[in-house]
Amino acid sequence: MAEVVLYHHIQGLTDGVRRVADEWRQAGHTVHTPDLFEGRTFASIEDGFAFAREAGFEKLRERGIAEAEALGEELVYAGFSFGVMIAQRLAQTRPGARGALLIDSCLPVTEFGTAWPDGVPVQVHGKENDEFFEEDLPAARALVGSAAHAELFLYPGDQHLFADSSLPSYDPEAAGLLRERLRAFLAAR
Repeated sequence: MAEVVLYHHIQGLTDGVRRVADEWRQAGHTVHTPDLFEGRTFASIEDGFAFAREAGFEKLRERGIAEAEALGEELVYAGFSFGVMIAQRLAQTRPGARGALLIDSCLPVTEFGTAWPDGVPVQVHGKENDEFFEEDLPAARALVGSAAHAELFLYPGDQHLFADSSLPSYDPEAAGLLRERLRAFLAAR
């Protein structure tokens, strides 16, 4: 079974993110869900961004990195949107990474080095017409084109945060397919 660190999106550690973590726990995985916003959740992406700007993006990222560093090294790093910044950085730079699950976002590999690390599998998931993910799509395609164990999954539609069942953007059909793919990924770790 895998040990996973799951980083929440810009609206906080919502009930929907907690449900994803609980599903993984029920499958036998150990899942850590750092609450970077210290209990705060936000009704909109804009409100979450306003909070993150005020709190300091770098401070929040460093808090997420510190949470992972307190754990062992052989971790799968997962993130939804805002949380991808931390998950991807750790998967690329921290020794012993077992994999990465990047949902609703993907940064250029050059943000954290020159190449994706050999032997670290990664999946990137996003909606094909999501205005936020569209700007990350070239980075996702470049990652998949350059890494040996990388997959990109595009889902029809334009919802951002489509897998969070506690938000209006939830898409049950796409989220169900995403959950199947994530379960298979984790089962192999």
